[in-house]
Amino acid sequence: MKRFLTTTACIGAMMAAAPVYAADDLTTSVASDHAYVLDLYKHFHENPELSFKEKESAARLSKELKGLGFTVTERVGDDWVRAKVMKDVGEMLPDVGGYGVVAVMKNGDGPTVMLRADMDALPLEEKTGLAYESKVMGQTHTGKDAPVMHACAHDSHMAILIGTARQLVERKDDWSGTLVLIGQPAEEIGLGAKAMLEDGLFKKFPKPDYVLSTHTSGWAPAGMITYTSGYALANVDSVDITVKGVGAHGSAPHMGKDPIVIGAQIVNALQTLVSREVNPLKAGVVTVGSFRAGFKHNIIPDEAKLQITVRSYDDDVRKTLLDGIERIAISQALSAGLPEDLMPEIKMESDYTPSTFNDPDMTERVMAAVGESIGADKVATQPPSMGGEDFSQFHRYDEDIKTLIFWTGGAEPKAFKAGVEGKGAMPPGNHSPFFAPQPEPALKLGVQAMTAGTLELFDE
Repeated sequence: MKRFLTTTACIGAMMAAAPVYAADDLTTSVASDHAYVLDLYKHFHENPELSFKEKESAARLSKELKGLGFTVTERVGDDWVRAKVMKDVGEMLPDVGGYGVVAVMKNGDGPTVMLRADMDALPLEEKTGLAYESKVMGQTHTGKDAPVMHACAHDSHMAILIGTARQLVERKDDWSGTLVLIGQPAEEIGLGAKAMLEDGLFKKFPKPDYVLSTHTSGWAPAGMITYTSGYALANVDSVDITVKGVGAHGSAPHMGKDPIVIGAQIVNALQTLVSREVNPLKAGVVTVGSFRAGFKHNIIPDEAKLQITVRSYDDDVRKTLLDGIERIAISQALSAGLPEDLMPEIKMESDYTPSTFNDPDMTERVMAAVGESIGADKVATQPPSMGGEDFSQFHRYDEDIKTLIFWTGGAEPKAFKAGVEGKGAMPPGNHSPFFAPQPEPALKLGVQAMTAGTLELFDE
């Protein structure tokens, strides 16, 4: 399916080594539990909560997992979040906090496997027309009023996590070790995993050997599981540049220093970073997403503002790009004759999202087991993405921990196929107000894949 989906040639070979976990039995069990999982999904979808405000979502997740026999700890990351919000915002608004959930079940000797689901929604007005469409109006943790929608499928992630927990509890005779489930806040702003880790996730609770997650994707058809081995998602950096100048009348540009021209030269020069400074065999993106300056036709303003997103996989490439942005901005200002006190102000966000690395050995094992369970024809590779995910933090925090995030297809298959073949529009994807994944295949396949993959990781 062109760049969206590439069937893997090696799945069949991997199947030979994969243990069989009563695939037919698991399929039947997941199907029989689907109504329960679907109700959970609809509940979460109708009641979305923004980052650092996932109070009720966390409470429901905790209730479900306590009912299954897990030892549950709530508000993991709260101290870190409160310190962060007070530093950045200056006050704690109602219901703002760290709502991380950690559930632990010990079941004999063996490895420790952690499963992660994110919980937060987006500040977006839903336009799907679903019977369970979100009508919620909320407020961000910084105090801005906004509509709220689960446009990135975190509602399905929570439902899949609970569905998987129900399957694994039912199969306690089939695995031995320690199972840790986490409900993670604030993925959409890239801070939730860090909050939990800084609050001692790997110290206060059993340290995992493996961390596994799935993400429902609008860029893969429902009924398919897709994955990438190695680097799967990018480093995501945000850079803000304020270009200084000297204002003047538009009829007398020689009397000023035009920040719009300087900004335009910066934008043009930035295009050489990837094309001329990054190894062609490595990936990088520098995109200027916003260029704002001036108020009137005949006024040269005294500043212009650029907002830039920077994407990379390799940390050396990341450094090259960020250093290059700063160098180019300063150099263009100097070439325009600006004095030292009018050099550009360059702000690089310290809380960046690092690149996500799927451990190749773990990926091969889990995807082989998933293919054995759901059928090898429903498992495929996909190219790496320049999108970002703070799931990356778990491996970055401790590189001995192996991690894997895979994609559970959510797009309507016929519409997706038509879109890929150029015979129709692609169905709305994640972060669209029209995004509506196909719930039955996405939830069933997500639960079955996560269950089969987890059982494989316990089989040591």
